Amino acid sequence: MDIPIFCAHTKQEDTAALVPNPRNPNTHPKKQIELLAKIIKAQGWRNPIVVSNRSGFVVKGHGRLAAAQLLGCDKVPVDYQDYANEAIEWADMVADNRIAELAELDDNTLKSVLEDLRGRIDIDLTGFTVPDIEAMLEEKQGGNAESEDSIGDTEGITVSQQYGVIVMCESEGEQEKTYNKLVEMGYTCKVVAV
Repeated sequence: MDIPIFCAHTKQEDTAALVPNPRNPNTHPKKQIELLAKIIKAQGWRNPIVVSNRSGFVVKGHGRLAAAQLLGCDKVPVDYQDYANEAIEWADMVADNRIAELAELDDNTLKSVLEDLRGRIDIDLTGFTVPDIEAMLEEKQGGNAESEDSIGDTEGITVSQQYGVIVMCESEGEQEKTYNKLVEMGYTCKVVAV
């Protein structure tokens, strides 16, 4: 598949020649890879896959590589980078994911942007689902006047028939990882805001 490239890169490389770093601690659920593939297919390459000149391993972009494989891409944009040693390379790999997790969304700005995009693009290209956006927009319009002690949306939860546990997370990234891990373990989960 030929996908346009809009990012800086050293060269295009055969997808099959790239080797994921076996020490990459990040896992990529199927749902994430499918969404990323959809975004890359629709918007082209906006970020390259970073490969270490030292080790030859992928340092950043393991998810992009998996998405490219799902799309059947023969070649992908690669940025080859130098690392002084193994420790610096690993630290860059870990930090790439961790720093993104530490970001905090400005809910009002996000709601405004998503509201402006509604009907103009396939909303999946934002990484949010239509129900996520509808819930945020409803809250913005004052349709959700919950107290701080409320457990949020309880639609679909019948207390007399189900038991649940609320796991408090420090970030949206941690919430997503926790949710995905519990689903992988076979639990039925629902994300709520508290």
